[in-house]
Amino acid sequence: MTQSSLGHWGDIDARIVAALKPSAAPIGITFNGNVDVPSLGRPMAPANGNGRTGAVPAGCVFWMMSTDRAFSTNAEDHANCSVGSYTHGLITAEAAARRDDVGAILEAGWVDEKSFLGLPRLGFLPARIDYGPLWSATKPDVILLRINGLALMTLKDAFLDLAIEGKPQCHIIPLAFNEQRPVASTGCALSRARTGMRSEEMTCALPAARADELLERLEATVQLNRTMARYAAEDARRWPV
Repeated sequence: MTQSSLGHWGDIDARIVAALKPSAAPIGITFNGNVDVPSLGRPMAPANGNGRTGAVPAGCVFWMMSTDRAFSTNAEDHANCSVGSYTHGLITAEAAARRDDVGAILEAGWVDEKSFLGLPRLGFLPARIDYGPLWSATKPDVILLRINGLALMTLKDAFLDLAIEGKPQCHIIPLAFNEQRPVASTGCALSRARTGMRSEEMTCALPAARADELLERLEATVQLNRTMARYAAEDARRWPV
């Protein structure tokens, strides 16, 4: 059975893969989603000296785990990373400020307090956050892609106002959801260390509610770029090898 035969999101998945050739399977992220999605069922790590723990080092690790299976998470699963917990609406700014990991990034100057408090975040507290392969999704809120430079070029050509964000990487999820627009990220040192993302990989978050519309623009851009690439390749034949 092909992904495109699995329904609407299977078709969307196949079209994204054809247009952008992401380096990993697209995933769907759903807030307060389908109760039939199994819970993560992963034990918590031993707490550090400040009592911080979670099912994984940071919520961005769920992006890597969900390319081939769907699961549901709660606030406790995300709790080891206070930055991601904050951007995903799972804790308040006051609670985050008391956590040792936020203290460490502020003390190091990785971000300052104003920048941290200004990060995009979900405007509600999700009871659960589901992750899984996009083709298996029922009603995702955000599509998360791991992409290379060529895909980023295509996205920028298709969406001239594409936001290309930096640290922390996780804030592209609420930003794409809140503003209903594509957002890319160069990644961040924390996330790359925790997820093992390859150096050439970047990420992109797409609002799932606009998937069909966005894909029409992406597919048209791919065709135009292929036309220009053929022109440039033909023109280059005038020079000797």
